[in-house]
Amino acid sequence: MSAQDMWPSCVLTPDQFAERVLEQGEAHFRELPWRFIDDAYGVLVSEVMLQQTQVPRVLARWPRFMRVFPSIDALAAAATSDVLAEWQGLGYNRRALALKRAAELCAANYAGKLPESYEELLALPGVGPATAAGVIAFAFNRPSVYVETNVRAVFLHEVFPDRDQVPDREIAPLVKLTCPTHDPRRWYYALLDYGAHLKATLPNPSRRSAHYAKQSAFEGSRRQKRAELVRIVLAGESVSRAKAAAALDEFERSHGRGPLHPDHFESLVADLTAEGFFADEGGVLCVDGTESEG
Repeated sequence: MSAQDMWPSCVLTPDQFAERVLEQGEAHFRELPWRFIDDAYGVLVSEVMLQQTQVPRVLARWPRFMRVFPSIDALAAAATSDVLAEWQGLGYNRRALALKRAAELCAANYAGKLPESYEELLALPGVGPATAAGVIAFAFNRPSVYVETNVRAVFLHEVFPDRDQVPDREIAPLVKLTCPTHDPRRWYYALLDYGAHLKATLPNPSRRSAHYAKQSAFEGSRRQKRAELVRIVLAGESVSRAKAAAALDEFERSHGRGPLHPDHFESLVADLTAEGFFADEGGVLCVDGTESEG
């Protein structure tokens, strides 16, 4: 079955849908600093930041990150501690590590530039289908199948208004069908801005996606403890395990919770060292593997 055949007959036609999206996108257009730029690296940074973080927080951090690490080569050469320090406040710190590793690969294999094919982009650390498609559309202004939460919201609202649990496998062909060959960047900006408007003014249409999952609470979560332990180590570039455990226990007490069980602390350290956030050098936790007094 073709994508045209999959389009529900009881809603707007694809042409009417496109007209609606462009009209609403223009009405709710957001001026954002990573839009309409020729810097593919800058687009990648914005897409990675936006993966699990709201636009206002990224808006406050993207310009500074780009000043500190203005190119792929600059990010590849930077100390891990500096990259993580600049990422603080954005959450999901593993994205920063993946972005740095992607920069290192691009510096080594692509002369400090981003590859331009979807398959090569998808092979980079931390780059999934939506991020790769976003770079294709926004950096290179080429058609792609960009399915992310705001795009999904528009299709659910306009094309699947009476259905729940709609899977992306039904949405993606329609995204491909409606993506124009001319100026797909403008088209996706319109979808994103219309989707953001819908989510701000209506019950979130994305909840009717088969892939919707409400984000778990951050307060008191393992994710919060991980983030705080990274911050503790970053604060001094190295710290003994005992001091790190004591500082994390103090953080927990300040939030009305009891100290961590030693096994819980050890599992946090094991996860974070395995993921490359810091090294454990003889009982001293240190970023970039550099041990100092602590």
